Amino acid sequence: QVQLVESGGGLVQAGGSLRLSCAASGRTISRYAMAWFRQAPGKEREFVAAISWSGSSTNYADSVKGRFTIARDDAKNMAYLQMDRLSPEDTAVYYCATARSMFQRAEVADTAYSSWGQGTQVTVSS
Repeated sequence: QVQLVESGGGLVQAGGSLRLSCAASGRTISRYAMAWFRQAPGKEREFVAAISWSGSSTNYADSVKGRFTIARDDAKNMAYLQMDRLSPEDTAVYYCATARSMFQRAEVADTAYSSWGQGTQVTVSS
């Protein structure tokens, strides 16, 4: 069973940047796709970004495309989300997730992911 721990959240002004990290333990993340989701107060959890098991393909929500970048470092058993040009609409708890099956593509649906972290709060002030 893999455990995921997110870090790097915080308070930032609009237009600023943050880099979220996701540390995995218990098993390797290699051969597993990774993803980031977020949940704002009063809203459902939504997809943000995903990276395939090989790292060769990525997928982004339209709302973050061109501003966020997902990456992975299998040697460190880590995944990352670089967030640039942040806006107040990006305020949410951000969750890291790992795929349910090996060799998965960068899926959008949350049902494709079986292990989740506790989340890290990102707050963007205007």
